[in-house]
Amino acid sequence: MNCLSVIQYAVEVLKIKHIIVCGHYGCGGVKAAIESKSHGLIDNWLSNIRDIYRKRQKEFHSLTDESNKIDYLCELNVMEQVINVGNTTIIQNAWEKGFNIVIHGWIYSISNGLLKDLDFSISSIEELKLLADK
Repeated sequence: MNCLSVIQYAVEVLKIKHIIVCGHYGCGGVKAAIESKSHGLIDNWLSNIRDIYRKRQKEFHSLTDESNKIDYLCELNVMEQVINVGNTTIIQNAWEKGFNIVIHGWIYSISNGLLKDLDFSISSIEELKLLADK
């Protein structure tokens, strides 16, 4: 069963009200995405993270510590994935039908076990459009 099937079942059958997109700090995939070498097949998956990194290059230049860059990119990737979930036809159709669904972005710290709300949530097509315009 793929991720979209799970989301569809959760929305249409279970009538869930919240979806949490949760990443984690120190993610090896995110670290690999900012390296300038090839990683084989995983490069296809990393291309979205590389796009985020490229689009926000100016912000990353101000960060001198490599782990801070990786952690910031982990947060940005979670935010991007919140938007991606909101752009699925499953969520779009649910919102159009009046379902009250909120998609939240959180991140987990493996080093201290804390879960952080990134204060990045979407609950409507209008909110999604506002984020797309930024």
